[in-house]
Amino acid sequence: MTDLTLYSMPASGNSYKVRLLLALEGRAYTHVPIETNTQELAEAKAAGHLPLGKLPALHLPCGTVLTESNAILWYLGAGTGWVPEDALEQAQMLAWMFFEQNRHEPVVAVRASLATYPHLAHEATPERMAALLDEGHTLLDLMEDALDGRDWFCGPSPTLADIALYAYTHTAGPRGGFDMDRFPRLTAWCARVAALPGYVGLSDG
Repeated sequence: MTDLTLYSMPASGNSYKVRLLLALEGRAYTHVPIETNTQELAEAKAAGHLPLGKLPALHLPCGTVLTESNAILWYLGAGTGWVPEDALEQAQMLAWMFFEQNRHEPVVAVRASLATYPHLAHEATPERMAALLDEGHTLLDLMEDALDGRDWFCGPSPTLADIALYAYTHTAGPRGGFDMDRFPRLTAWCARVAALPGYVGLSDG
């Protein structure tokens, strides 16, 4: 038995970032994989396993269920090297995590979803896909510039910001159609994340 149970969507970056951090921390957990538009998802919602009606959801041994991927990262990273001790560095880390959910995910992840999931194909109009591509490249440019002269987004070692940003960035090319050749620093950063001890890929586990 393990003390944590994670309901997550195997193909989702938001779910993946939690699985990635758990793997990097070497923490055991029970994984309940559920994909979108499935009977399993409907049943999990009906059973109350997903309080906000979406994945991921981390069930703690006390009965509390944590939702929202970056909030789960904060909980799992508290008191570890994944969260800087300095208050300013913590704030800078959180700023990138807010950026990831408020600006990056709604563009980079959405374009990938529209291109990947058949049930969303009707929303993938040429106009919308072109607009998401342009906006995504602008956001990736910001990230590229932020890595000028540094290996990680906050400080000398990887933090939760890197985990959050990596989830959808590392598949932005193959899944979202973004031109990652334009971003050599981001490409090198993705390779550094993938080289971390304990790393698991999106499709692993």
